[in-house]
Amino acid sequence: MSSAFDSIRGGFYRAERALRGLFGHAGALALAFALLAPACFTVPVTGRSQLNLFDATEDVAIGQQAYVSVLKESEGQLVRTGREVELVRKVVERIAAVSDDPGFEWESNVIRDPETVNAWCMPGGKIAVYTGILPICQDETGLAVVLGHEIAHAIARHGTSRMSQAVLAQIGLEAAAASNEDVAQYQAELAAAVELLVLMPFGRDDELEADHIGLIYMARAGYDPREAVAFWQRMAAAGGGAPPEFLSTHPSSEHRIAAIEALLPQAMADYEAAKKARTRK
Repeated sequence: MSSAFDSIRGGFYRAERALRGLFGHAGALALAFALLAPACFTVPVTGRSQLNLFDATEDVAIGQQAYVSVLKESEGQLVRTGREVELVRKVVERIAAVSDDPGFEWESNVIRDPETVNAWCMPGGKIAVYTGILPICQDETGLAVVLGHEIAHAIARHGTSRMSQAVLAQIGLEAAAASNEDVAQYQAELAAAVELLVLMPFGRDDELEADHIGLIYMARAGYDPREAVAFWQRMAAAGGGAPPEFLSTHPSSEHRIAAIEALLPQAMADYEAAKKARTRK
C-alpha cells in the first residue's frame, strides 16, 4: 500500500516544488491543486464527483496487498468450508453481479471471531466477514445489508479517495507551515483540526453514501431493502454507547436509519423491478 501512496505523494511534491520558484508557496499550491482537478471520479448510483488520485487498477493492487497481510494474520481463524462460507459467497456473488463493477477481483473470506462485530471490503473487492456480525444479520437478507454496504465502499472507491484526501491535507499543512512560522508552531493542532473538520466529515459522508448505494444494490439483487432498517436497529442496540456524531467517522444510528428510510421508495422500485425480472425468466 505504501508504494502506491508514496508514488502519488512524491509526484505531487515534485510538481509543487517546481512551481514554487515561479509562484511562491501559496501560488504553487493553488496551481498544483488546479492541475489535480481532472483527477475526479463519478460515484455510481449517487452521481457524486470525488477526488481520486488513483485509478481502478491501483485499487485492485492496493487491496490485494493489504488483504494478503490480513489473511496471513488471521490464518488460524479462517473458516474454509461450511454454511457460513457458502452464504457469504452467495450474497457477494449476487450483489457484485448487479453492482457497477469496473472489473474488480472479488474474493470473500469468513474469519472466526465471535467478539468482532464487523465486515469490510478493501479497495478492489477483497472482503472479510467476522462471525461476530452473523447473529445480528440473522439471515441472508441481513447479511445482504452488510455486504451491500461494504461492496458499495469498494465500488465508490472510498478507500483510495480517503488516501488522496490525506495526501493533499498533508501537503497543504506542510506548505502553510513552510511559509508562516505561526502556522508551523501550531502544526499539530492544525492537523487535528483538519482531521476533525475535513477528513472525519468525509468519512461520515462515505458511510451514508455506502448505505445508499448498498441499499440499491441489495434491492437489485432481489433482497428486500426494508430489512436494512431492522438490521441497523439491531446494530444500534448491540453497539451501546457511541461518541457524538461530530467526533466520529460514522453517522449516528438515528441519522443513518432516517437516511435509509428516505431512500426506501427508490430502493423498493428497484426491488420490485428485480422481482418481475426473475418472474419472467
